[in-house]
Amino acid sequence: MFDIPQELKKLPHLPGVYMMKDEGGIIYVGKAKNLYNRVKSYFQKSQADPKTVQLAKNIKSFEYVVTDTENEAYILENILIKQHNPKYNIRLKDSKAYPYIKITQERLPRILYVNRRGRDKAKYYGPYVSGINVRELLDLIHRLWPLRRCTKVFPRDFEKGRPCLNHHIQQCKAPCMRLLDEETYIQYVREAELFIQGKTTNVQARLTAEMNEAAEQMEYERAAELRDTINALKALRERQKIETNEQGNDRDIIALARQDDEALLQIFFVRGGKLSGREHFIMSAQESCPDPDIFAAFIKQFYSEAAFIPKEIILASAPCDKEAISAWLSSLSGRQVQIITPKKGEKHKFVKLAQTNAELTMSQFGSHMKKQAERNAAAMGELVGAIRGTTENVKIARIEAYDISNIQGCESVGSMIVFQNGEAKKSDYRKFRLRETIQPDDYAGIREVLSRRFKRYNEQSQAFSTLPDIIFVDGGKGQISAAEAALREQGLDIPVCGMVKDERHRTRGLLYNNEQLDLPRHGEGFKLVTRIQDEVHRFALEYHRKLRADSQVRSVLDDITGIGATRRKELLRHFKSIEAIRAASVEELLQVSCMNKKIAQEVYNFFHSDS
Repeated sequence: MFDIPQELKKLPHLPGVYMMKDEGGIIYVGKAKNLYNRVKSYFQKSQADPKTVQLAKNIKSFEYVVTDTENEAYILENILIKQHNPKYNIRLKDSKAYPYIKITQERLPRILYVNRRGRDKAKYYGPYVSGINVRELLDLIHRLWPLRRCTKVFPRDFEKGRPCLNHHIQQCKAPCMRLLDEETYIQYVREAELFIQGKTTNVQARLTAEMNEAAEQMEYERAAELRDTINALKALRERQKIETNEQGNDRDIIALARQDDEALLQIFFVRGGKLSGREHFIMSAQESCPDPDIFAAFIKQFYSEAAFIPKEIILASAPCDKEAISAWLSSLSGRQVQIITPKKGEKHKFVKLAQTNAELTMSQFGSHMKKQAERNAAAMGELVGAIRGTTENVKIARIEAYDISNIQGCESVGSMIVFQNGEAKKSDYRKFRLRETIQPDDYAGIREVLSRRFKRYNEQSQAFSTLPDIIFVDGGKGQISAAEAALREQGLDIPVCGMVKDERHRTRGLLYNNEQLDLPRHGEGFKLVTRIQDEVHRFALEYHRKLRADSQVRSVLDDITGIGATRRKELLRHFKSIEAIRAASVEELLQVSCMNKKIAQEVYNFFHSDS
C-alpha cells in the first residue's frame, strides 16, 4: 500500500521529474525545480486550479527521478510525456513528421530533404510548413548552385567512375571528378545556406548581374534561364508578406485560439526579418487549463525537437516558468533566447496578426475537429463497451494492428500500424521482413513479427518503447493464438482481438475470447475496425509490392554480364521500365552515361538472344 503522507516526507529538495499515477498507470508527468515543494503542493487543500484539483483526486501513488539541473528535467519531462501519453498533460495532438532541410557535414556537403531531425552533426533547418514547399525550395537551390546529390564518400571516391547524370544536365559541376575545386564548392554551400535562412537579396543581385552579362555577350539562352530563375526567386519572396524594420532578425511569433478542449497554436517563422513560413498545431487542453500553461507546454514540446531556435519568441501572454524556459531554450541553442510579450509597437502588431490567423484557422477547422473527435470518442466507447462484456476494467487508447502479406511464401512481410484515440499515428508504423517464416504460414508470421516487436520493447528500444492497450491481428483464432504465444514468450499480457472477414472479404467484426463482439454494423466502432483492417492490409501490401518489384529488377538485370547496382539504377532511371530497356537499340542504350559499347551490346544480346 502506497502511503502518500509518508512518501511526501521522503521527497528531496532537488530538481527532477515526477510521475503521478492512478490504478491504471501514469496520468501526469511534470518537472520541478524543487521536487519536495512541487509534489507536496498537489495534496494541499487550497488548490485554485480546477485541473489540478481533478488530477489530485485521482492520484494513488507517484514516482520521481532526480536530475542534476532544471534543464535536464525539461528534457526528461518531454521524453516521458511522449512515451506514456498521460491523460492530464497538455499534448501536441499532431504526430506527423514535419520536413527539414539537412546540410550534411561531409567533405563535400549535400543539401537534402529529410522527414526527421537526426542525432548527428549535420545542420538542420525546419520544421517546415509543407513537404511540397520544401521540395520547391530545394529544386530552386539546385538550379542556383550546382551541388552534388550522390552518396559518394570522399576522399575515397574522388575520380572514380564517371560523372553522373546530374552533371550532364548541368545540375552538378562534378566535384567528385575534380571538375570543380573544393573551395568554390564550399562557397556554393555557404551561399545556399544563407538562402535557406531567407537572405536572398545578395543572390538576386548576383543573378541579375550574370543575366545582364550573358545578354551583353549574346548568350540569350543562358540569359533566359537566369531570368526564369530570378522570377522564381521573386515569386518565393512575394510569399514573404511580413517585413520588419529590424533587418536580419530571426523570431517566432506564437498566438493561441481555443475551442472546448482543443487549443490551436499558430506560429509564424520570421527569418532575416521576413516571414519564411507558418504552421498551426493542435493541442489537447481542458477548458479549465490557463493559457500560460498551454504556451509553456507547446514551447517545451515543439522546441525540444526543432532544428533552429530563434533569438526571440514573441507571445500574446507569458508562459508559466518564463525565466526557466528561457534559460532552457538558451542552453539548447547555445545563445541567449528571449521570450517577449509586447504590449504595443511593431511586435505587438505581429502578435495581433498571428492571433487573427489563429482564430480564423480554428473557425475553419474547429467544427471539423470537433466532429472527428466526437466520432473517435464514440468509436472508442463502443469498442470498450463491447470488450467490457467479457473483461472488466478495460482502458483503450493505443491500438496496434498486425497483418502478414506473401504470395506462395515469396518475400513474406509483416506490418504494424498504430491508432491512438481513434486516429492513425503514422509515425509509429513499422515494417518487418520475415526472416524465419519461409513457407506461406500466417500463424508463424504473426508469431515472428510480434516476438520481434515486443523483444525490442523488453530491450528498451526507443522505436518500440510504448506498449499498446490492445492488439488487433488480421485473422481469426489461429492468428490470435499465435499472437498470444508470442506475448507469453516475452512475459507480457495484452488483450488480442482478431479482425475477421465475411465470405466477400469484407470486415465482419472482432473476435475476442472466442466470441464475436457485438458491434453495431453502422456504428462508429465497426467503422473504426474496418478502417484499421483496411489500413494494416494496405500497409503490408504496399511493402510487399515494393520488395517484389525490387526482386524482379534484380532477377532480370543482374543476370546480365557487366550490370551491377549502379548501372541497373541508371538504366531504370533513364528508360523507366524493363520493357523500355528490352526495346532499346544499342545506340539508345549508349545514351545512358554509365554505359559503354561492350556493356550496351551485352544488354541488347541478353534481351534478343532468341531472335
